[in-house]
Amino acid sequence: MSVPFAGSGPVRVLEVESAAYRRAFELFLAGTDEKEDIEARLVRLVEGLGRRRVFLDVGAGEGRTTARLAPYFERTVAVEPSAAMREALRRTCPGAAVLAEPVDGAEPGVRADLVLVSHVLYYLPEEEWPGILDRVFGWTAPGGTLLVLLQDPDNACMRMVRHFTGARFDLRTAARRLVARQAGRVADWSVETVGNAYRTADPREALATAEFMINVPGLKDLDPLPSRAGLAAYVDEHFARPDGTYAIGHTHDVVRIRRAPDPAG
Repeated sequence: MSVPFAGSGPVRVLEVESAAYRRAFELFLAGTDEKEDIEARLVRLVEGLGRRRVFLDVGAGEGRTTARLAPYFERTVAVEPSAAMREALRRTCPGAAVLAEPVDGAEPGVRADLVLVSHVLYYLPEEEWPGILDRVFGWTAPGGTLLVLLQDPDNACMRMVRHFTGARFDLRTAARRLVARQAGRVADWSVETVGNAYRTADPREALATAEFMINVPGLKDLDPLPSRAGLAAYVDEHFARPDGTYAIGHTHDVVRIRRAPDPAG
């Protein structure tokens, strides 16, 4: 099986607010094992927390993970700047307080026992990461946990992103620098690598998902844009399997930083 010829035009630039982005995102979710796997890990982490008063989900998206974890906490606050995502978030997790501001302008007004930042940093310039990470760490209660998820920069998906856009996202280095800056307030930290993959038997879905995956913020600035035919050829070469299906690996780095308890009690 091979990816059908995709025409001579460029790949689409998918705006986060658009219906096309939403359809592509849902297609990705339908084929990945990420949500079930990661959410099960998050539940185990939450069950082990010493306190579960406030949960802060930064970049909550459509709210599936927010809704999964919210019942474990007395209060849930979600930050989501996308209007379309906020609409879905309010339906999925109606009990959450929802903030519309982006992370660099949001004021949650809480110290959370769990702060989750899942797949947010792609959408922010790398030079802003230190300030953003310091900011979300500041929202973490003493004794609480900051959890940051991002794809491993050397997985199959991110190699494709780098091939077509030049972008590389390195969470491990950013986390080490955060811990160094906040050394007096960090009790301990760790990085776990979690293997996940998108799978489909439909070559058209494989191409559409690959197009979604390379839609990092810098894509729209490329001139010329990558061609769909070039992307189709890449998908066929790198992701086609002998059984006729397609698999795109998107291993994750999961950074867990526990804030030191308040010395005053």
